[in-house]
Amino acid sequence: MTYPKIPLAQTVIQLCKAKNIKHIIISPGSRNAPLTIGFTNDAFFKCYSVVDERSAAFFALGIAQQLQEPTAVVCTSGSALLNYYPAIAEAFYSNIPLVVLSADRPKHLIGIGDGQTINQKNVFDNHILYSANLKLDLKDENNVSEYEELPILKNLENKFERLLGLQKDIQTYNEEEINTAINFSVFKKGPVHINIPLDEPLYKTVDKLSVTPKTIDVSIKSNEIEEYVLQSCLEDWNSASKKMILVGVNYPNEIDKKWLEEIAQDDSIVVFTETTSNIHHPSFFSSIDQIIAPLSDEEKSQLQPDILVTFGGLIVSKKIKQLLRKYKPKQHWHIDSKTANDTFFCLNNHIETSPNQFLEAFLPKVTHYVKSNYKTYWRVIKQKRLKKHKDYLEEIPFSDFKVFSKILKSIPNNYILQVGNSSAIRYTQLFNINKTLEVFCNRGTSGIDGSTSTAIGSAVANNKPTVFITGDLSFLYDSNAFWNNYIPKNFRVIVVNNQGGGIFRILPGHKNTENFDTYFETNHNYTAEHLCNMYGFKYESASNEDSLKLALKAFYKEDDKPKLLEIFTPKHINDEVLLNYFEFIK
Repeated sequence: MTYPKIPLAQTVIQLCKAKNIKHIIISPGSRNAPLTIGFTNDAFFKCYSVVDERSAAFFALGIAQQLQEPTAVVCTSGSALLNYYPAIAEAFYSNIPLVVLSADRPKHLIGIGDGQTINQKNVFDNHILYSANLKLDLKDENNVSEYEELPILKNLENKFERLLGLQKDIQTYNEEEINTAINFSVFKKGPVHINIPLDEPLYKTVDKLSVTPKTIDVSIKSNEIEEYVLQSCLEDWNSASKKMILVGVNYPNEIDKKWLEEIAQDDSIVVFTETTSNIHHPSFFSSIDQIIAPLSDEEKSQLQPDILVTFGGLIVSKKIKQLLRKYKPKQHWHIDSKTANDTFFCLNNHIETSPNQFLEAFLPKVTHYVKSNYKTYWRVIKQKRLKKHKDYLEEIPFSDFKVFSKILKSIPNNYILQVGNSSAIRYTQLFNINKTLEVFCNRGTSGIDGSTSTAIGSAVANNKPTVFITGDLSFLYDSNAFWNNYIPKNFRVIVVNNQGGGIFRILPGHKNTENFDTYFETNHNYTAEHLCNMYGFKYESASNEDSLKLALKAFYKEDDKPKLLEIFTPKHINDEVLLNYFEFIK
């Protein structure tokens, strides 16, 4: 087998292998050549070449999102590394394990005017679980000065002894740092950065390893809930007549169905589930804004819970945030083994375990259901809303709203549904989703920048067919996502093109002015057709209800190419249709 000659590169690659990091996304470069040589010559690794580092990092995030295990990205030195930052921030807030391996110049070559050189040490400090800044392998006496801070140099004066022990000390330090970083990513679920100084010559290879790094395992802390915490929760729970459970981003099948059934039996509990929760039950409330948006102040007060229980990731619905910040629950418990956000400014209990473990420990000890009409009252509201929703769809013209209704109904069973941010996920939230779909969206930072790349990474990692629904600005922004050779034939993209940032027409502000059109909505006349031709996608378009119906008939059928359907909607009525919806369903 072929290995890079540099011991540090060998160490990084061997420890990635020992930690079972199989998927390696490499962006071409020279400084990272030793890493590229090592990864691509070992059949254990599945290597991908993605030129655009920003796209590469989101592509890796999509793989890690589906596999729920660390995926590595490898880049050269300089600004290449900074292009990873949007995906790193998303991984940080979405608890997705991402391992960043950045090649760097040696310390003595930084800050002297060399090209492709920046200060890479701790560059992601505010959005990273751990930063490992490795030491350069010792080549000769000339780079001894880089290690003056190491313990072995502080007490030894003899040059020979210094050189004799230094490389061993460097190797031990690097092994510990790499192990620690990867362990953080695995067990804390998030991004880590390993910065790797590599000196020339970069391309030399050997056929035998010169180092055998030590693998350091980590003990996993038990997530068992202490008895006094359970008892305290039970006392409050058993006396509360209005309890609300709100579920944000949640992986499919994370909660046992028997606990969902148990919760559904209790009339004192209202369960609100977001599209990204991947939780379904007939008695739960899946379209939150549909329920909340038309409420009067008196009705909002009636919805105010005694106890709010939240779990899962970040919440899309701005309306539920506004309601619960104004009509605060007496108690807010958040269940998560890692973090708890005080989203509603009333958090008083962070239960540090997984949601399923909590329910398993808690629900069997609930001795009785509190007599309450809380859920019954809101179930009646829900039924009225659903009827009005159906009536509204029959009377509105072709628009974003109607398009989302049609495409969400069209998706076959057992697909992965990836949704873009901004308008796309907000429209999706207004409809009941086929319960066989698994839904994902980059809600950690809610950015539009890497949604397409994430969806493609997800499709690569998962055998299930994937459909990605996005708006035109998000799609165009991340158009380099198509610049790779790994897109599966069963990957489908739906672009809802309203010729600009349609969401800004819904928000307060002066519309239909040159300033608004240019700087807020960002009007354009671009389409996806030429991109599809360049990247080998089959392209279809629709601009009215009949052409959309015809296009959707063949869209999901097997083909020898991935497909993209672009749907053009009239931008000047979309905001009016959506805003009128909430009035209509009152």
